Amino acid sequence: MVQNCEYLITKNSTKPLHKNTMRIDLHTHTNKSDGILSPEKLINLAKERDISTIAITDHDSVNALEEAIEIGNSLGIRVIAGVELSTDIDERDVHILGLFLDHKNEDLLKYLSFFREERLYRAKRIVKKLNLLGHNISLDDVMKFAQSSAIGRPHIAYAMMDLGIVSNFYEAFEKYIGDNGPAYERKIHVSPKSALKIISDAGGLSFVAHPGYINENILTALIKAGVDGIEVIHPAHNDYQVRFYRGIVHQYCLLECGGSDFHGGNKNDSENLGKYYIAQTSLDAMQKMIQRNSA
Repeated sequence: MVQNCEYLITKNSTKPLHKNTMRIDLHTHTNKSDGILSPEKLINLAKERDISTIAITDHDSVNALEEAIEIGNSLGIRVIAGVELSTDIDERDVHILGLFLDHKNEDLLKYLSFFREERLYRAKRIVKKLNLLGHNISLDDVMKFAQSSAIGRPHIAYAMMDLGIVSNFYEAFEKYIGDNGPAYERKIHVSPKSALKIISDAGGLSFVAHPGYINENILTALIKAGVDGIEVIHPAHNDYQVRFYRGIVHQYCLLECGGSDFHGGNKNDSENLGKYYIAQTSLDAMQKMIQRNSA
């Protein structure tokens, strides 16, 4: 947490951006985790939608970044290395974004490899539960959709749709694999402090992802744990929440980030890319923090 935030003040961060201003989206996903688009297709779509800077924040994976950075450079789009980690507070799933990472950091890669292995074991347990419920689905059916990406529940949902077990993506979660569903299995979590350390040791900044999904006590605990900032702009946040979280950012001298949380496909968020973005002043404040930390 920032102790002296004088240099982080972004006086015009609350003003709407001019319609022709290039956009900065710091929360997106590719098919290397639970997104639909390849890194190449995502960057090309970002170009079409006037996004000048994009962070790829796949779940427990940085595998998209090399390709995305190369393509971004060729198209004049800056790609920021990111990741999204799952933590647990009071048995609540809390996500932490890491931005400006050294995505080749050996310790980071070891952690992410471990998390991906645990995701596979979790998928096996979910498939077993679905079998016990009378549904003919195998891990191979799921892997057709996950392929080499970090496997997650969305891949299981896609397989269930393909097999006719459910009629749509959301039914899979509502009836079977959502939290407290009959085939639900908790995934392994790290503590918030461990997640923050993983990100910090890789040279990155940490942000509470979509805080609208958690209560204020948990948010306060994360601030005390030393998170660098909060995701203020997110499709799940209404105008009141944006103002509220922006107030928290200024109160605690934190950084502000945000983005579309774009996945594509059956999440019905195809219009979000280019619609949810942050101001250049917020990005400048992050870069000042990075410079300060490396000094």
